[in-house]
Amino acid sequence: MIDIGKLLPSDRDVWEDLFRAYIDFYQRIEPDKMYDRAWQEFQADTRLHAFGAKLDGRLVGITHFFTHANTSAPDTNVCYLQDLFTAPDVRGRGVARALIEAVTAWARERGCSRVYWNTHESNATARRLYDKVAENRGFIKYQIELS
Repeated sequence: MIDIGKLLPSDRDVWEDLFRAYIDFYQRIEPDKMYDRAWQEFQADTRLHAFGAKLDGRLVGITHFFTHANTSAPDTNVCYLQDLFTAPDVRGRGVARALIEAVTAWARERGCSRVYWNTHESNATARRLYDKVAENRGFIKYQIELS
């Protein structure tokens, strides 16, 4: 059984291992202070939010998300699922799906009009799941780095 819930202080080390693996997957390098800042935000649970997935008490998946206003959804927010990662040894066991469902339920309870996320086009494994649980509307992401 997969248990989904907020990250506990005792989850800190394993959460960071999973988050670093996520960052590595996308071939990025982030400073140590980014992990500390993110953890503090998730523990405050005001602007940025996080859930963990546990199997037999072991943290095996994480997701990070937040809400924001939207010009085409008056009087409601939308929820951006920013990061989603599962330990390689538990992939295919429903962990990512359970995390997406938990974020969706959380967003629905708060009156959000939708949940959305991005993934790299080469992430075929994740896209197989995403194609089952959400609609790919064909948007292409552009980005300008400012720092």
